[in-house]
Amino acid sequence: MEFKKIEAKQLQAMFIAGAQLLDEKKQMINELNVFPVPDGDTGTNMSLTMLAAAKEVGMAGGSPAQIAKAAAVGSLRGARGNSGVILSQLIRGFSKGIEDQSEVDTITLANAFQKGVDTAYKAVMKPKEGTILTVAREIATKALEISLETSDIEVFMKEVLEHGYDVLNKTPDMLPVLKEAGVVDAGGQGLLCILEGAARVIIDNLEVEIKTPEITRSAAAFSALKNFNTEDITFGYCTEFIVERTLGTRYNEESVKNYLETLGDSIVVVSDEDYIKVHVHTDNPGLALQKGLEFGALNNIKIENMRTQHSSIFNEDEQEENLNNKPKKDVAFVSIAAGSGIAKIMESLGVDVVIEGGQTMNPSTEDILSAIKKCHAKEVIILPNNKNIILAAEQAAALEEDTKVYVVQTKTIPQGISAMIAQDGLSETTEEIISNMNEAVELVQTAQITIAVRDTVIEGENITEGEYLGILEGKIVVHHADLKETFKELVQQMKEDAEVITIYYGEDITEETAAEYKEDAELLYPDADIELYSGNQPVYYFMISAE
Repeated sequence: MEFKKIEAKQLQAMFIAGAQLLDEKKQMINELNVFPVPDGDTGTNMSLTMLAAAKEVGMAGGSPAQIAKAAAVGSLRGARGNSGVILSQLIRGFSKGIEDQSEVDTITLANAFQKGVDTAYKAVMKPKEGTILTVAREIATKALEISLETSDIEVFMKEVLEHGYDVLNKTPDMLPVLKEAGVVDAGGQGLLCILEGAARVIIDNLEVEIKTPEITRSAAAFSALKNFNTEDITFGYCTEFIVERTLGTRYNEESVKNYLETLGDSIVVVSDEDYIKVHVHTDNPGLALQKGLEFGALNNIKIENMRTQHSSIFNEDEQEENLNNKPKKDVAFVSIAAGSGIAKIMESLGVDVVIEGGQTMNPSTEDILSAIKKCHAKEVIILPNNKNIILAAEQAAALEEDTKVYVVQTKTIPQGISAMIAQDGLSETTEEIISNMNEAVELVQTAQITIAVRDTVIEGENITEGEYLGILEGKIVVHHADLKETFKELVQQMKEDAEVITIYYGEDITEETAAEYKEDAELLYPDADIELYSGNQPVYYFMISAE
């Protein structure tokens, strides 16, 4: 007998099962990361994002559309890292694909898959082949084909999964870095874990216990930065708004995108018959807003506020009451940092709220929203200080309804510190502050030293587990068995005309040892000012900036 329709409780169980299987497999997915430092982030980020969705789904009821909407809300607020943000957009689009459907059959599923892909692609300005987006796209295409051939959901799910794994196994041929490392794409593998877990509810008739997931933190759960494809920062102002469309106005989404591309980048334009959502990084936000006004009234995104995980240790009601009795600051700063020394430096430079986090323990969108709230300011500037946190920061900026939020795209701790130094308190406007910060970021060069946690091959170089890795601007330029030799060779490759070199030593380096390394740097750069600070950061023995 064919299984032709998914009921609400079954869809609920499928979301939960997908989250559970992904959580079980997250370490395996982490190990697919091609960078040989202890980065292990993709599986963790996708799992925490999916667990946040499962938490909302577990408390939801009603129709399949209501279940899917709960998953979209949970994943959006719990998204961590690039992979988590992309996953949240896949779920958001899937939710929209079934929002008007009274039942979920193979055709509805296929259309919802395609809607998810469309939504996720719109969220990524420069998608690459061989990633989670490729796997999702090919799954959606195959799903549409299969839905026209069968109404049996069990057959449909099996064939979709089989095709998905075929595509996943081809990702190394699409992305050279995967082929060199001998792995498939981690994000694509994570997506298939979710779909496989969901399919087991239908295919194996699993009994899935619905419960609220428990997410625990580890203060030591940080890892090295994964900074492939470093991009220059060009445009400084993160601008987002909703247009409530006026009936009768002539609107063409591609035309709007083309216009925004003349103003900036990081463009997201999502629209339906009622509204247009715009996100753009530009030096002329006023022009973007003027464009929006051509189609209707401008409004902020309206999303219900929810408590965040890490804020549970505080009495939030009392804090909020105290804050509401005080006038709001004009501008406040939020910075992500790993290491007590780095956090103290950030605070000394004027950061209002420091979020403890790093690559493995990326703060969620909701964590960032909580930090914005604690600032109690009219405008907030966020410094992600990690490439893998930028999307979550931008998503928080788009969701925040009471405060204007800007994201300065700092990708390293030294960039964040330089940005804070650049805001000297003399700027009259937030735009001037951000402009000064972006100029400072462009001038700083960042190097880090960590350790290889596995044997691998990167750009033809054989790297052995246990070697020290010297990373300059996201690229491994030195690997050596001796830490001091790694330090010397790495520093020698930094800016020859550097006027200031700053060394931040990590939790595994003593003050006496750090002083010796400073002397080595002084010999290599006799005309530069060499500064030394205890960052107490995990994973990185040294972080070094040259300006």
